[in-house]
Amino acid sequence: MAVYLDYNASAPIDERVLERMIEVYRSHYGNADSRTHIFGTEAKEIVSSARKSIAEILAVDSTDVFFTSGSTESNNMAILGLLDYALESGRNHFITTSIEHKSVLEAMKHLQEKGCVVDFVSPDVSGRIKPEQILSLVTDKTLLVSMMQVNSETGVIQPIEEVGTALAATKTYFHVDATQGFGKLNDSLRNTKYDMLSITAHKISGPQGIGAFIMQRDRTYKRPPVKPLMYGGQQERGYRPGTTPVALVAGFALAAQLSDKESAAHMESCRAIKQRFMEAVEGLNYTLNGDQEYCLPSTVNISFHGVDAEGIFLAVKEDYAFSNGSACNSGSHAPSYVLTSMGLDESQVSEAIRLSWNHNTKVDFSALTDYVKSIIDL
Repeated sequence: MAVYLDYNASAPIDERVLERMIEVYRSHYGNADSRTHIFGTEAKEIVSSARKSIAEILAVDSTDVFFTSGSTESNNMAILGLLDYALESGRNHFITTSIEHKSVLEAMKHLQEKGCVVDFVSPDVSGRIKPEQILSLVTDKTLLVSMMQVNSETGVIQPIEEVGTALAATKTYFHVDATQGFGKLNDSLRNTKYDMLSITAHKISGPQGIGAFIMQRDRTYKRPPVKPLMYGGQQERGYRPGTTPVALVAGFALAAQLSDKESAAHMESCRAIKQRFMEAVEGLNYTLNGDQEYCLPSTVNISFHGVDAEGIFLAVKEDYAFSNGSACNSGSHAPSYVLTSMGLDESQVSEAIRLSWNHNTKVDFSALTDYVKSIIDL
């Protein structure tokens, strides 16, 4: 069976999280909005406790936490939810980066179609945006800056703390897509000044289909002027209607607690795996894509020169499961827009593969390196 090395796409569920979810499915099946009986009350208490847990991890108020289906929905809420206000107020300028997740990029393109102005900032070959690239574009008409904490393809950590601190002195709202960083870099999130934040469960060994949108109040106790994208109920205080998936929420909260508590040990184990990988590829002709000084220890994006990525996938599919980029772009045969935005040449992009793991990963990289050597020796 192939070793799973695609954790940045989705992590296998933690057994402790799965047990908690099964318990809730079996014993707490009431609707959290049913207020006339004990089953609904118990479900509501589980949801309230989960909301409080995630709020404590992020050092925010529990009323700032809104459950969603995941980061894609949360990102759309942060961006599209501001469209009406942008058009009404005239503050219709938005700033993001060209390496964001498609749920940000496509939402921003929709804003452009509606008459808004959007700047897409690109990094250099390091894969890291410089704060001044963002801040130099901010004007009185800039309503929102949206920026990811960690890029899913390269693992490169972006300077959200610096950007957030600078924007706090302006009227511009700051949204952080923390999909890849939540559970790994929580200290950074706690130290970052932001108005809105997107997180999800399935990157931290929680269930797929559940995430959260964090929306904080300012000094005047006002939230960003976000309007809901859907209608049909008053769940999540009217921002996100629909029956709350109680078991998913409970699983999300436990996964968040476990990752927050165990992250230091997890990252140390991931560093050891990355070191073994680097030892395995020693002597091969390759380039690591993205500045490794700012890269998560659980991710490597590498181009083996002269070896096409598609060939590697086919040759080692019995041994490894990994990808050549973000899952959101997997249906497309186009080259990675992230690596292209970094200015890498076409051959280096076509040779790139992404491997991502967690602390429990048991892997021998010899089958991969043996294949690469066999191609190079031809």
